[in-house]
Amino acid sequence: MSKDLDSIDLKILSEIQADGRITNVELAKRVGISPPPCLRRVKALEEAGYITGYRGLLDPHRLGFDVTVFAAVHLSSQAEADLRAFEDFVRAEPLVRECWMLSGEVDYILKCVAPDMATFQHFVAHLTAAPHVRNVRTSLVLQNSKNSAAVPLELRLGRA
Repeated sequence: MSKDLDSIDLKILSEIQADGRITNVELAKRVGISPPPCLRRVKALEEAGYITGYRGLLDPHRLGFDVTVFAAVHLSSQAEADLRAFEDFVRAEPLVRECWMLSGEVDYILKCVAPDMATFQHFVAHLTAAPHVRNVRTSLVLQNSKNSAAVPLELRLGRA
């Protein structure tokens, strides 16, 4: 973590991470400063790249995306151009929600959502036919026991 962040900045980040819709007035109150400097700090944190965006978290099941699958992808080539081509392929696929390059036996792990297994199976056929894909192993999610996209700022704030 950057040495530029003080305890107020960390509190601001923690509050925004917990509630991205918090008003500046409420945020300032929670972190113990007045609204104008609070807004300046938030803008500075955004400009410095600590805050990368704001979004609403949606329930995929309520929206009909009942299938979540992790796909482990092994490529036949790790040449830079081939890795970038695969990443471009993945970015264009709407079922892929996350793509992580890994070290070790698997080159990439993909988190995918689909409305049903038939849709996901069609995607897997498309994925396995992609250039430089050697093989794909999939694991169907049965249950999610923890789902937190948050950074554990409590470790920096002394609440651990």
